[in-house]
Amino acid sequence: MIDFTKGPLIMGVVNVTPDSFSDGGNFLDPQLAINHGLKLLEEGADILDIGGESTRPNAKAVTPEEEQRRILPVIEGLKKIKPEALISVDTRHATTMQKAIDKGVDIVNDISALTHDPKSLSVVSKAQVPVILMHMQGTPDMMQIRPSYDDVVQEIYDYLQDRITACVAAGIDRKMIICDPGIGFGKTLEDNLKILKNINKFSSLECPVLLGASRKSFIEKICPNTPADQRLAGSLAAAIHGVGQGVQIFRVHDVKETKQAFAVWQAINKV
Repeated sequence: MIDFTKGPLIMGVVNVTPDSFSDGGNFLDPQLAINHGLKLLEEGADILDIGGESTRPNAKAVTPEEEQRRILPVIEGLKKIKPEALISVDTRHATTMQKAIDKGVDIVNDISALTHDPKSLSVVSKAQVPVILMHMQGTPDMMQIRPSYDDVVQEIYDYLQDRITACVAAGIDRKMIICDPGIGFGKTLEDNLKILKNINKFSSLECPVLLGASRKSFIEKICPNTPADQRLAGSLAAAIHGVGQGVQIFRVHDVKETKQAFAVWQAINKV
């Protein structure tokens, strides 16, 4: 189980991909990815999120076999060195989920909320591991082509509520479910800002809430000419807002800096 009693948890991103928006290609070599994961753990990551398929806007899908070729050696290597480390697999493919769980993965993180692969519900239910259900309008290759909502916050809330119901009906313990409103996944700048402003609403789903705003392009839309590796300040602003709104998990690229920001926020609020 994930221990939420020590305050907001930091999930460090390890992208074993050639084309992720922020660090694509940096950690495609398994040993480089393992070293990066160990560095994030040293910096204070509570969870490592290992992904082998880029889901940035306009990204092309990869086969489960290619995804597994990229990530399974990384998961195996990290678990061998740090067996106690909590590792999440970022995938929408049931076979990848199962093989990652067999390698010791602790959490499944699915951008499709277990809808992409019809077998994924049963894989997670059988394993009884925590699962992160994310909202996405469309698919990565098409999601940023004119996304549209009547009420973005309410529609995401309703979607996540429906997915929670479906997961519980499939035998997944409600205590194992985490919700992610999906910043940047089929959303405009205004949509993303509305989600952030109202993110405390999702706590009434009675599941922990995850926020993944780190280095995302909405920051550049607010602050033009800011490439992904220069969005730390904007990422921290979103994270601090989220922790003040009760978000429990933060998926980030910059673990050390986020941990420091949270420590200062917590110290101020303890006085």
